[in-house]
Amino acid sequence: MKKIAVLTSGGDAPGMNAAVRSVVRYALSQGVEVLGIHRGYHGLLHGEIEVLNRRSVSDIIDRGGTFLKTARCLEFKHEEVRAQAYEILKEKGVEGLVVVGGDGSFMGAYLLSKFGISTVGIPGTIDNDLPYTDYTIGFDTALNTILDSVRKLRDTSSSHERVSIVEVMGRNCGDLALYSALAGGAEAVIVPEYPFNREELCQRILDSKKNNKLHSLVILAEGAGSAEELTKYIQEKIGLDTRATVLGHIQRGGIPTARDRVMASLMGKKAVDILLKNGVCAKVVGIKDNLVFDMDIEEALKIEKNFDKDLYDLVNKLV
Repeated sequence: MKKIAVLTSGGDAPGMNAAVRSVVRYALSQGVEVLGIHRGYHGLLHGEIEVLNRRSVSDIIDRGGTFLKTARCLEFKHEEVRAQAYEILKEKGVEGLVVVGGDGSFMGAYLLSKFGISTVGIPGTIDNDLPYTDYTIGFDTALNTILDSVRKLRDTSSSHERVSIVEVMGRNCGDLALYSALAGGAEAVIVPEYPFNREELCQRILDSKKNNKLHSLVILAEGAGSAEELTKYIQEKIGLDTRATVLGHIQRGGIPTARDRVMASLMGKKAVDILLKNGVCAKVVGIKDNLVFDMDIEEALKIEKNFDKDLYDLVNKLV
């Protein structure tokens, strides 16, 4: 294999730049030319492709977002559109494609491989919602961003003796909420994977108040409800001053943590190795028990996420 391409797709995640940097520089060290595709599959269809060299990825390892940029491409669901994308790659002499993104991006890579081009997916999503791997690039940085916000909210909440409802991202996966609740010392965590009783929450907040705690913190996953709605319910039910904070897209930005940079670098190398050592394939890279591994995309996308009930129970026991 003499030429590969790399793109970032779906929602941006801190560490994507580190992954692209690893793919580019490791591939070049193996004598392989690398093309960078801007704006994901959309950019592929519109020919937004350039040759990348070592200088192209200088000074990006500590930058959030993705210098290749990203975009949604709903039309990629159509076979004739994917066929067009394949012809563009073929015309450029591309034999393998590395895709950094989430499940939707991986599905695009899998379907594209049907035309005879090797594809490898690197998990880049702050949601940590890809069940086949223990960890996705961007999760650690987003988690630390949440904790920084929670620490600041605690200062003002204590001053006013308030209840703070903090809504975090994660789509239908509660990992960001679960881990930030544990690390942030929350009174409660609400996730989409497990049923929740609002009256029990109110009683827990009242018990905390009786124990002379100045504030109460509740972490709510976006897939489990609305912070505004829950705030209104608590105020009406128990009469305590309650404020909602929706962190939103601030969780996607920021300097990637050391862990995200290291994981991205290891996965980038692994992706290139897979392309160089396999024939036509459709693989994903992941990490399990601190070891980087690969598996078929089709198999990976069929795996269901297991909710960590023990971690959820620990949050409640440490109140």
